[in-house]
Amino acid sequence: MNTTLAITANTQHYLALEEKYGAHNYHPLPVVLTRGEGVFLYDIDGKRYYDFLSGYSAVNQGHCNPKIIATLINQAQKLTLTSRAFHNNLLGEYEKYVTTYFGYDKVLPMNTGVEAVETAIKLCRKWAYKIKGIPDGQAKIIVCDGNFHGRTINVISFSSDATAKNNFGPFTDGYEIIPHNNLATLEKAFQDKNVAAFLFEPIQGEAGVVVPDDGYFKGVRNLCTEYHVLMVADEIQTGLARTGKMLACDYENVRPDMLILGKALSGGVLPISAVLCDDEIMMTINPGEHGSTYGGNPLACAIAITALQVLKDENLSANAEEMGNLFRSELKKIKSPLISIVRGRGLLNAIVIKHNNPDAAWQLCLLLKENGLLAKPTQGDKIRFAPPLVINKEQVMECISIIDKSLKSLIETSQKFAVLS
Repeated sequence: MNTTLAITANTQHYLALEEKYGAHNYHPLPVVLTRGEGVFLYDIDGKRYYDFLSGYSAVNQGHCNPKIIATLINQAQKLTLTSRAFHNNLLGEYEKYVTTYFGYDKVLPMNTGVEAVETAIKLCRKWAYKIKGIPDGQAKIIVCDGNFHGRTINVISFSSDATAKNNFGPFTDGYEIIPHNNLATLEKAFQDKNVAAFLFEPIQGEAGVVVPDDGYFKGVRNLCTEYHVLMVADEIQTGLARTGKMLACDYENVRPDMLILGKALSGGVLPISAVLCDDEIMMTINPGEHGSTYGGNPLACAIAITALQVLKDENLSANAEEMGNLFRSELKKIKSPLISIVRGRGLLNAIVIKHNNPDAAWQLCLLLKENGLLAKPTQGDKIRFAPPLVINKEQVMECISIIDKSLKSLIETSQKFAVLS
């Protein structure tokens, strides 16, 4: 089956540049984007699309949110970087703001999501040796199968994704992978006295928006407390209003010992991430033991404060919950034979494609693009649907129509191919 669509000369020019001069570590849709506003993206030829990936949830506040951009311009004209060799007038203000916002004693600011994950791991190990009393070099961190926490050598060492690991060894040790959403197995793993932490995504995004059973977060919290193990929530993708709550863990009123944030912490303007925890954990790190040239820079601090304020001022958690419920309800009404599962929370959703063609999800995304909606497959047969949280009801309904139309086109294309073959 061939659903390859015509590509304009303008688009082909930019695709050819990337093909020739860039590393081939991504397989993007054949669209070249030049502008974004709210829920929309525009390509090199001026065509408008609904963005249903949101930079993997980095632009929760909408593309080029006016308040965030105003802060960016204002601060960029004053001071952007000092490094942590000196103090600046915004770091302390941001640290006070973000720790008060989420209710933790301290924050360690970083840049990318995976940097924050690495930071959290170092903090877990330091705490394990200095506070819990685990013998030096013996600390273990429990993770879930299907996890995605980034692609550094250390982080892929505990990935279960063969694509991420193939030919990148040797890997680091100190991790144990257990089944996701399984409290019994988690408690069994905690019998090892050298377990320092449990690192998990409240909802597994890259795995295809896998939502655990109700009560899972509370169960994890109870077990971590009982066995003196740190509960570390990677809310880089699920946090910051994406799932209909400020944090996905808020669905069960659970407070992790350590919270990892990124992506929408800047509204998609530049890399900003953070690790939050209380003094018992954070104060185990001393000067010189961890750092980042750009972490906590004045520009990032100003932008993060505004990005977080926008989430509250525009009530984006409530909108994500309402629009997410509407989206899933309407999506289930389509009743397409190609959709085997619809799942998600808030505006972090996914469908599982049922088709005998392994490229069906990719081909559906090409048709969605042609019809004005951008989405991307994950894990082969799953498609995430995660628009900016500023989307409204009318726009949701238009997107449902686009998805319905594209599903029908894929069926028609499949039938034609079957006849021709």
